[in-house]
Amino acid sequence: MRVITKIARQKNNPERYNIYLNEEYAFPVDEAILLQFGLTKGKVLDEFEIQEMAYEDEIRKAFNKALNFLSYQMRSEHEVKKKLLTLEFGEAVILEAIQKLKSYGFLNDETYSKALLDTKKATMKKGPKAIRQDLMKKGIDKTLQDEVLATYSFEEQVKLASQLADKVVRSEKKKTPTQIKAKIQDFLLRKGYNFSVVEEVLSQIVLEQDEDNWQQLLEGQGEKVWKKYVAKYDGYELKMKVKQALYQKGFPIEIIDSFIEQKEQEQ
Repeated sequence: MRVITKIARQKNNPERYNIYLNEEYAFPVDEAILLQFGLTKGKVLDEFEIQEMAYEDEIRKAFNKALNFLSYQMRSEHEVKKKLLTLEFGEAVILEAIQKLKSYGFLNDETYSKALLDTKKATMKKGPKAIRQDLMKKGIDKTLQDEVLATYSFEEQVKLASQLADKVVRSEKKKTPTQIKAKIQDFLLRKGYNFSVVEEVLSQIVLEQDEDNWQQLLEGQGEKVWKKYVAKYDGYELKMKVKQALYQKGFPIEIIDSFIEQKEQEQ
């Protein structure tokens, strides 16, 4: 017969107690387990009860570790499970702890996913494809991913993508409109927006250049192109190579012809 002869609170952790059976230290338990099993001095325990308490105490420890992990920021169920596995809790214990966290409302993938969506939109202006990647990394179920991303309207995507496009326009003053739009397209696609959003944003952007601006752009890009080809070609072939290169960069034909004529006169 095994009888509880002493219950002592741990000095370093007041929420845990040391249980003594037949005057000898037997095992520690969380305060919640103490109350759950009604442990008091003089109570008789059999081996099955002791094992059951040990299992429940392990769940409680996993629960507390997870709660501490969640105290710093919101986490997905996948992240919590991964954390508990690194702490070497068993699969069954982890599942029980996660269920307990969910029942208390400490763990909710739907709430987490909505918060992640709002955060990625507000801080990084990410598109749906990029946010889906973030949700996948957090172990969010695909059905839930679809439900959450469905709330990200086309209009809101265009609004945020347009803000990103405006930044590109302001930072690329030494580029032609064609180059700027290509830069915007690449940037928005990398940010996770689809082609329909990108096309809508580009259709709303008006980039105008007067003759002075074209001349400034030619001083930079035109000179580089001319130097690149003048060492290899001459005559008609040189003109065609330079014209083709500048046209691909978005320079108007009349501006290109004027530039080439000027360079030929200089020679």
